[in-house]
Amino acid sequence: MNLIVFAPVGASLALIFTAYFAYTIFKVDEGTDRMKYIASSIRKGANAFLKRQYKGVGIFFIFMFIVLFILAQFKFVSIFMPFAFLTGGIFSGLSGYLGMKIATNSNSRTANACTKSLNSGLRVAFSSGLVMGLVVVGLALADLSIWYLILNCYYSYLPIDQRISIITTTMLTFSMGASSMALFARVGGGIFTKAADVGADLVGKVEIGIPEDDPRNPAVIADNVGDNVGDVAGMGADLYESYVGSILSSCALAVSAGLSVKGAAIPLVIASIGVMASIVGSFFVRSKEDVSQKALLGALRRGTYFSAIVIAIASFFVVNNILGKGHLGVYFSILCGLIAGLLIGFFTEYYTSDNYKPTKSIAESSETGPATVIITGLSVGMKSTAAPVIIIGCSILISYVSSGGLTNFNMGLFGIAISSVGMLSTLGITLATDAYGPVADNAGGIAEMAGLPSEVRDKTDALDSLGNTTAATGKGFAIGSAALTALAFIAAYKNSIEQMAIENNLSFTFDLSILNPQVLIGAFIGAMVTFAFSSCTMSAVGRAASKIVIEVRRQFKEIKGLMDGKAEPDYESCVDICTKSSQKELLVIAAIAIITPLAVGLILGPNGVAGLLAGATISGFVLAVMMSNSGGAWDNAKKHIEAGNFGGKGSECHKGAVVGDTVGDPFKDTSGPAINILIKLMSIVSIVFGMVILTFHIF
Repeated sequence: MNLIVFAPVGASLALIFTAYFAYTIFKVDEGTDRMKYIASSIRKGANAFLKRQYKGVGIFFIFMFIVLFILAQFKFVSIFMPFAFLTGGIFSGLSGYLGMKIATNSNSRTANACTKSLNSGLRVAFSSGLVMGLVVVGLALADLSIWYLILNCYYSYLPIDQRISIITTTMLTFSMGASSMALFARVGGGIFTKAADVGADLVGKVEIGIPEDDPRNPAVIADNVGDNVGDVAGMGADLYESYVGSILSSCALAVSAGLSVKGAAIPLVIASIGVMASIVGSFFVRSKEDVSQKALLGALRRGTYFSAIVIAIASFFVVNNILGKGHLGVYFSILCGLIAGLLIGFFTEYYTSDNYKPTKSIAESSETGPATVIITGLSVGMKSTAAPVIIIGCSILISYVSSGGLTNFNMGLFGIAISSVGMLSTLGITLATDAYGPVADNAGGIAEMAGLPSEVRDKTDALDSLGNTTAATGKGFAIGSAALTALAFIAAYKNSIEQMAIENNLSFTFDLSILNPQVLIGAFIGAMVTFAFSSCTMSAVGRAASKIVIEVRRQFKEIKGLMDGKAEPDYESCVDICTKSSQKELLVIAAIAIITPLAVGLILGPNGVAGLLAGATISGFVLAVMMSNSGGAWDNAKKHIEAGNFGGKGSECHKGAVVGDTVGDPFKDTSGPAINILIKLMSIVSIVFGMVILTFHIF
């Protein structure tokens, strides 16, 4: 039996159940006319943003298609590359679009379901997230299946070992389109959502003193739109490219390790089993009418842990039957990645949930003002980097050794790559717990704006607070998988350059010693790039947020009766400002990811690029963890105070916590997540343009 068939089977199952869960969501009533109106406004804003974004991204993709097509004519890249670049971007964008579409149709339904029971609201919101998760894995496996079929037919005249080598090497470059789309979606959505959020909070909560999601706030609809375009569409595109990248790099490194088509099939089989496990695990997510975070987290964990256990058991039989007992160490690499993902999620929860000391300490620091809130939040974020770094370090070492790296270097690299597949194998349900958060957040906003009873708002607040924790956990998971995937890409880059040198009779040998000036300079530049990139994204949020603050202040000043609730604010103007501002900032930010590896490569050569990728991966991983966890902790510290602690809503402590949350918003939702994509996109660009670098480098 051709084991590659598991990929289209997994894709089909994912997309079938996507349709099923979407059907169950649309069966739920949207609620009152007011709720329907608010939900419609959010959908309209989200669609307007994506329409404008995809128009701009389309121009970029056309330009890159032409560049790649020209390079293909001179044999610098495969002739398939320009077309695969387009499909990667299209599928990535489509996964984000479909996820956002279902999310914007689930928010009012979640709020209305909460009028019946907490469990009803949880099921609607979680089902929406599950659609996102299954769309991502389904479309990813579908894209890989289609291209494998095309390439397998095209190269059918070659022996199977030679054929699979060419196929996996060629397909490795396909994720460039997905990575490019992910960068635009993540950064653009992140700038939009945080500009709206910061603007709404600074004027509404701090200056005027009105509640969160108050319908009088002109930026409130833009804030809810941002939750969908940033945390749903952006996150979907982000993890789509991580998922594709981990599978493709594992396939390529399996062939390099001499495992041929059987080794290349392992990641696809594991991914397909992960789809099935996620679907079954989703039915274990149930909650009682207990609004405690512990109870709600337990409900979500049941599904995730069940899926992980299924994959852990099934992977043993997969490796044993396909590779044999002599390669059982590969199983432990998969298991290592799976456990590492769960551990990173646990420690992320510890540092960001208000059930634990770190976040509570931030809330307590609010008694002495916003300055100490910011200092304590930064301290918590910095401290939180230790556990993920140790976990990833142990995962790399164990995966390398257990798969046979001490005797076969390429097997060790394959072990590291397959551990990233293990970590991402539960993506279907893991992404569901993340994408669920924005839906719950929107539901709370709709409940507030529609004037639903306080007991309904209590339920939506409980779901929203849980969403803050799961979102932080999801970001930690995304960052951890990005580190392993980027490392696999670096290994694939090395193998790719060496293969290109042999095929084109070019004399080149890697010297990756840290004492090699090319490597050292590249590493310094790589470390710097992550900070420069973060600076650009933070500045973009600041500029956009300033425009929103000015606009909100203007409306409160000029629209008579707005403060008394007798006049309707101009929501569309804030949505329009956020949309235009986010798109305006994108090109410069995207240029950093694409131009940097090319510039370093042409000057310092392949050795310099290797240093660049290593430096960016290490510094980017640590910086992303710090920013994501600081932001999540600030957010939940604010929620902790709003629950009635330290004076509750409207108190001086609350105002200090809002300032901390405002600083943390671009940390956790713009800069931090975008770094994941940066380090992977630079790796992919290095592989795609490897022949150009190899041919024209100066040093």
